[in-house]
Amino acid sequence: MSLNVSLIPTLSVDKAVDILSSTYISAIETGTPFKSVPSVMLWGPPGVGKSQAIRQIASKIECATGKECRVTDVRLLLFNPIDLRGIPTANADKTLAIWLKPQIFNMSEDQRIVNILFLDEISACPQSVQAAAYQITLDRIIGEHKLPDNCIVVAAGNRVTDKSVAFKMPRALANRLCHMEIEPNFDSWKRWAVYSGVSPKVVGFLSFRHDFLIENESTAESLAFPTPRTWEMVSRLLNMSNQDNEKMYSMIAGCVGTGVASEFSSWCRIFNTLPTMESIFEGRTTTVPQKVDALYALVSSMASYAREHKNETDKIENSLRYALLLPPDFCVVLIKSYIAIEEGYRERLLKLSAFTKLLSQRGRYLNGI
Repeated sequence: MSLNVSLIPTLSVDKAVDILSSTYISAIETGTPFKSVPSVMLWGPPGVGKSQAIRQIASKIECATGKECRVTDVRLLLFNPIDLRGIPTANADKTLAIWLKPQIFNMSEDQRIVNILFLDEISACPQSVQAAAYQITLDRIIGEHKLPDNCIVVAAGNRVTDKSVAFKMPRALANRLCHMEIEPNFDSWKRWAVYSGVSPKVVGFLSFRHDFLIENESTAESLAFPTPRTWEMVSRLLNMSNQDNEKMYSMIAGCVGTGVASEFSSWCRIFNTLPTMESIFEGRTTTVPQKVDALYALVSSMASYAREHKNETDKIENSLRYALLLPPDFCVVLIKSYIAIEEGYRERLLKLSAFTKLLSQRGRYLNGI
């Protein structure tokens, strides 16, 4: 019988991050052993952000507890059952075999440290390797070796329906895990993208074309297709080439496919028609684009520029005054992006007179933000 992922909760990346990080933080604050918290299995299509979620959880734990959080990323597909147990050798008097623990499981037991053991690509492993993970997920032991008490265990993998390499998970293993399905969600991805400094061209394009964030119906022959992972790759290519998408076209196409890359290239030409960010943030222009695609490009560029100058109050205030000239729905998009610049930035915005004026004039559109 195959595992029915439709019967498990479906969450965006940031929702899963919030739930899991708050669970682990509560365990730390109350002194609850991590072994009392069920090991988690994250399901989802390739590139949706499962690995990124683990790094975000680690960061939230560090911020909330002051502890150092170390992630050990184990790609189980590269292991066989013997690798997980270690290498056998003779004991000192040559009478018994002992097992040398693999280096990847050599974790610090210092209580000032939180370890996260991330068992990635578990669904791509043959069932013999999945079976070897039984002890890790439930009993927290690997052969003769025990995981330290300060270790969290999280697994992740693709679904059988994702047209990736995936084996059906044995029900005995499935029953040892708390299951969550990660779904593509543009708003969740955008908050992460603004916070992480993803290229404004990528953010603007995907704001206009949500459907290109991830290709759910890619065929087995499609080697290059868009996912949050490949868009992050495109952003890095643009950042290293001074946002020159024409220069990087072939590599961009190699990440997201030629069809999507052509549309992205056409979109990037819109940026040449925008007012300069310097003129907006220095209060030297009141020119506002009229076309919808240009407005999406504008607010993503403003969010990116604001992130780089988040501590320059005068520039942020000038941009907020300019925001009053935008159509109300794009004003809301911009403010959401500003709030996502970093944790606590909303409170900093509330201290600015320009933001107070913005709320008084656009309050009915910004309700709840």
